Amino acid sequence: MVAQRGHPTPEIGGSLETHISKIWSLIKYEAPWDAVGAGRQDKTVRAGTRPFGRLTGFGSHENSEVKRAWTREISGWVTPWEAGRELLETKPVCDGAAGGLKKNFYKSSCSQAEKIVRDITWSRAKTDPTLGSKLLRIHYHDCFVRGCDASLLLDTVGTTPSEKDARPNLSLSRYEVIDEIKSQIELVCPGIVSCADISALAARDSVSFPFGESKWEVLTGRRDGRVSLASETTGNLPSPFSNFTTLKQLFERKRLNVNDLVALSGAHTIGVAHCGGFSRRLNFTGKGDTDPSLDPVYAEFLKKQCPNPANPATTVEMDPQSSLSFDTKYFTALKQNKGLFQSDAALLTDKASAKIVTSLQTPKDFFSEFGKSMQKMGAMEVLTGNQGEIRRKCRVIN
Repeated sequence: MVAQRGHPTPEIGGSLETHISKIWSLIKYEAPWDAVGAGRQDKTVRAGTRPFGRLTGFGSHENSEVKRAWTREISGWVTPWEAGRELLETKPVCDGAAGGLKKNFYKSSCSQAEKIVRDITWSRAKTDPTLGSKLLRIHYHDCFVRGCDASLLLDTVGTTPSEKDARPNLSLSRYEVIDEIKSQIELVCPGIVSCADISALAARDSVSFPFGESKWEVLTGRRDGRVSLASETTGNLPSPFSNFTTLKQLFERKRLNVNDLVALSGAHTIGVAHCGGFSRRLNFTGKGDTDPSLDPVYAEFLKKQCPNPANPATTVEMDPQSSLSFDTKYFTALKQNKGLFQSDAALLTDKASAKIVTSLQTPKDFFSEFGKSMQKMGAMEVLTGNQGEIRRKCRVIN
């Protein structure tokens, strides 16, 4: 819901003035021109409505200058009072790490939902050992743009490309597994289970299949977004070419910390990459030399796999000789300077991050931390309650 003049005061505990005062101490602010200038809109802003600024999470922000700047920037079309009411109407002041999600959300409305997701996912994983990496990547790329709202699953309509057609997403695949799950669930519980939840559950189940048990808990209750723009992937998806500072800043904007950055990077223990994702490291200064942070023997192997110019169809394992096993060998390889991407090697350039890399070589620690970070990522900017919709088909809005 967008704050508009004339809205009645929402029914909340305590005075509205008290709650709005508290909001100022909780808001972490990014300048409205960042949101408007880059063509982005918050999920709470409907098409055709000018956003009043980009609110990117809650922290300990009590800077009065920020408060005045925010008031000044929005005063032309929404008053601070109305802006505070907007925040109260669309997101709880203290919504917790799960973002309004909960365990067994569909227990009463569609008790079979999670079993259907698991059964179909496991059935497909039996014949495709790469499924885990593919569905996990879909979930990652969805959550980092507009939050986990299945906006990535929407096909392009008209002339404006959707997220699915953005360059970083062109190599994603196996959307049809999510379509199959959705179709089956719709037969049993029409209009109940979101595509966003199906994506989160299928990612978990596909990775978990070889273990015969769930490797992390997925909270549910997400709803599906109605907007998908390829342009919004820029600056929101982590790049394989990023240094540590860039990665850290991006993750902080998503309310994720360095521990989450390292743990989630562990997903590179499964899957493959195209040569373009790391070829710069093989011609580091443009003179045929390699990135000095890359193991020389490994670098020569990569050059043979990806000669210049490389075949765009060629792929290389992200975790050497272990790309089908969800394990800790990624971190072992990283310590040996065999991280495939520049963003992998970057994890060793920061003292705190490098220490975490070492600790996550222990399987128990990795599985535990990965699960915690997946829950945090899976709760990023989620739509809940009456926000968004429950799509009937994951590729199109209702």
